[in-house]
Amino acid sequence: MKKASIVVGLGYGDEGKGLTTDYLCSKTDKKLSPVVIRFSGGQQAGHTVILDGVKHIHSNFGAGTLRGVPTYFSEHTTFYPATIAREIKKLESKGIYNPELTLHPLAKLSTPFDVFANRECSDNLLHGTCGLGIGKTMKRNESPYKLYAVDLLNIDLLAKKMDSILNYYESIGVTGDKFKQADIEAEMMDFMNAVMSLKWNVQDYSYLRNFEHLIFEGSQGILLDMDHGVFPNVTYSNTTTKNAHEILDKLKVFNRDIYYITRAYHSRHGAGFFQETDLKLINNEEETNVNNKYQGEFKVSDLDYSLVNQALHIDNIYTGSAFSKNLVVTCLDQLEDFDFDYDELDYKFDKVIESRSPESKNYEEVLGVAKF
Repeated sequence: MKKASIVVGLGYGDEGKGLTTDYLCSKTDKKLSPVVIRFSGGQQAGHTVILDGVKHIHSNFGAGTLRGVPTYFSEHTTFYPATIAREIKKLESKGIYNPELTLHPLAKLSTPFDVFANRECSDNLLHGTCGLGIGKTMKRNESPYKLYAVDLLNIDLLAKKMDSILNYYESIGVTGDKFKQADIEAEMMDFMNAVMSLKWNVQDYSYLRNFEHLIFEGSQGILLDMDHGVFPNVTYSNTTTKNAHEILDKLKVFNRDIYYITRAYHSRHGAGFFQETDLKLINNEEETNVNNKYQGEFKVSDLDYSLVNQALHIDNIYTGSAFSKNLVVTCLDQLEDFDFDYDELDYKFDKVIESRSPESKNYEEVLGVAKF
């Protein structure tokens, strides 16, 4: 019987979704043919995995890539050819060759115009952005100026659509003359080189029938969901299990496990509501979230169980009580004298897994209780 595992974060992102995805890949017999499915977000994932001494930050490829597990981008995602090509080079430098990536025909294609519009828009900078064009891509695709993975299959039509997208941005005054001022020539060259040189595999959801274990790797966290976060400091995506359930319903796969991830403390990278506290972290040398131009300061605070419960309540709207639910608590080794108080949670779980290491091989199941 086919099975599915859905990985989502309970915070503002950076909870350990990549680590958990790698863990699930490691626990899957290769005979079960696992595949990692991205079902929200896009080229901004930044999921760190360390395997056999090799460390890689997965942005375009799923967090099972170091184990040779293929990646699938659903229709709910965005993707950017230039960053895919750059990540392939990084993987090759680490001895990982020919990583497999398949795109749903309606996965949304980001362009250099979306990227620079994202970076030049003062509202985006104020409200929070990772600077990779995801929000602008999603917004543009609500207009008539749509661009999808299927458009990669005809370069002449793609070029015409690119021209119309540039005219679209200039017509609505998002960037005006800033496109001419910005140095996008090199970015456009990288984009077109990637479009022309990479072999694009575009297939609908029937492709997923080739696999027995569907591992859904979420993006960001439930508290940033576009329908449930504090607007305008949200991501332009549904970060709950909603999209994954829709895909699985289409495939008629009903054997589903949910894995909810939280750090032992809260973190947030970007603008928006956050009660930062003076929290001393240890053993966090592998932290890959650093201050940057677009997201600003990486902030941390003591764990607020009411926020964890709120995220669980939100996702319960989409998941209900029909499926197995598990909790993963990461970064426990980064706090002194801290014990997670599971009695503070409004829900009980089938499994609780704790992590005190940046490597998924050290995940430890500590509790098994009844379903909630």
